Amino acid sequence: MTEWKMKRFWSEARAEPAAAGFAILLDGRPVKTPAKAGLCVPTRTLADAVAAEWDAQSGPVRPETMPLTRAANAAIDKVAIQQAEVAAMLAEYGRTDLICYRAEGPNELVRRQEAAWDPLLAWSAEEVGAPLVPTTGVVHIRQPAASLERFAEEVRGFDAFGLTALHDLVTLSGSLVIGLAALRGAFDGDDLWQRSRIDEIWQQEQWGEDAEASQAAARKEAAFAQALEFFRLCRR
Repeated sequence: MTEWKMKRFWSEARAEPAAAGFAILLDGRPVKTPAKAGLCVPTRTLADAVAAEWDAQSGPVRPETMPLTRAANAAIDKVAIQQAEVAAMLAEYGRTDLICYRAEGPNELVRRQEAAWDPLLAWSAEEVGAPLVPTTGVVHIRQPAASLERFAEEVRGFDAFGLTALHDLVTLSGSLVIGLAALRGAFDGDDLWQRSRIDEIWQQEQWGEDAEASQAAARKEAAFAQALEFFRLCRR
């Protein structure tokens, strides 16, 4: 993501209706994305939240404190212009979904994976119409072609803003099923994040906490929550 190099020059940030949704204005002037497109989002709720991020800036603009703005920029500048390719890439996660690859042992880890991931497999089969086959070990297993096509159909149904949220949820968790379950509201978002980290939590318990790894995990957890909130604001 191209970062802005600017200091606050405006006195007011606000959202206003526009032809394609809602625009964000700084002292009446429309904000542009890094690629110089208009920063226009689909809902008033999201536009107000993006405007609030701009209004919260003081001194140098800090993009890292503006996750909704950055996600909207990505939707407009990147995802919208290659939407089919992004959808195809995300659908491919169904072939090697995290929740299908189980440990052979020890028994406690196997039990935890079953408890966390079997309900997600059941949800995928019953609610998405895409049953998946679990296996042990890391050797690739072929998934049902009909399930993969159902995933592709599901992902293609999202617009650029929805795909932007789904992209982060899937790539952060390693699971298309988790990403879809988050966007459908089938499970609590925090709960889904914890389900995606069964293996990491197990390793931490066995070998102790690594400060750097814990910080990285915290950043990913925050990004997962931000992606889900971005999607929710896009639908309100």
